[in-house]
Amino acid sequence: MYIINNYPLAVFFCFITMLCWGSWANTQKLSSKKWPFQLFYWDYSIGILLITLLLAFTLGSTGEEGRSFLKDVQQAERTYIWYALIGGAIFNFANLLLVIAIDIAGMAIAFPIGIGIALVLGVITNYMDTPEGNPIYLFLGVIFVAFAIILDALAYKAITKEDKQSSSKGIIISLLAGIAMGFFYKYVALSMASNFVTPEVGKLTPYTALVTFSLGLLLSNFLFNTFNMYKPIAGKAVTYNDYFKIGTPKLHGIGILGGIIWGIGMSFSILASEQAGPAIAYGLGQGATLVAAIWGVYIWKEFKDLPKSKNWLLALMFLFFILGIGLIIYAKIA
Repeated sequence: MYIINNYPLAVFFCFITMLCWGSWANTQKLSSKKWPFQLFYWDYSIGILLITLLLAFTLGSTGEEGRSFLKDVQQAERTYIWYALIGGAIFNFANLLLVIAIDIAGMAIAFPIGIGIALVLGVITNYMDTPEGNPIYLFLGVIFVAFAIILDALAYKAITKEDKQSSSKGIIISLLAGIAMGFFYKYVALSMASNFVTPEVGKLTPYTALVTFSLGLLLSNFLFNTFNMYKPIAGKAVTYNDYFKIGTPKLHGIGILGGIIWGIGMSFSILASEQAGPAIAYGLGQGATLVAAIWGVYIWKEFKDLPKSKNWLLALMFLFFILGIGLIIYAKIA
């Protein structure tokens, strides 16, 4: 199977993850006027499973190092399969909340708050399990990201001061999404072998872990998203019949594309985790907050109503995100 064997390449893969994780939500924005986000989310989940299967049967089944995908599935122990499935279910719960927050508040708010919180918690929990990298620089980077989250929330408050209920709802759901999302990566990491070249017996190689994770996501969707379809936190209730009645090939394609983009990001992050360490790989990937904020601020104009006297909040937010991500990268080589 294909394996990353040096830190600079691992960092490059993490940057691709950052771009993918920060950009997939554009597909939700593109379809949101015609396609309820609950129905979009089914196609998104299918897209993640499709791309992880494709990678498993291509990159995960070629080369002389590690175990090929099918051989790995045959030798996998039930405990580690459950870890990956649980990781997928936790992510699904968190990401569905994030999608709801995007629908309410937009990308430039939901991502910096939700994914920023996930970055902070994810770096801490993954570092506790696998302490790699200089902790001073790593956690200093986390502090800068935390400050960026606070600034983003203050900017959002400034543009929704006339609608305090909507403002609070968007922030609270983003916070809940971030808290839940901070723990999913830990379970996927626990399911995998620590050495990809000569993986331990019973544990999963990254490609098998990714497919299992995606199955956990899709299967848990029948619980989490079904509830949200019929008893939505935001938006109107929809049915399974609406998925086939309203959906067009274009709308389904946009949702699947969103899942493929996110799935590529997740796959690259997992492949990079051996060389970079789970804490750094996850932390860099969650730099997606910066990418999503750029999309939201400059492309979707989600802060167009922000008073000019408050523009410094956005400038400092971007600065603190950049400093935080830079310190997380430096933590490995310091």
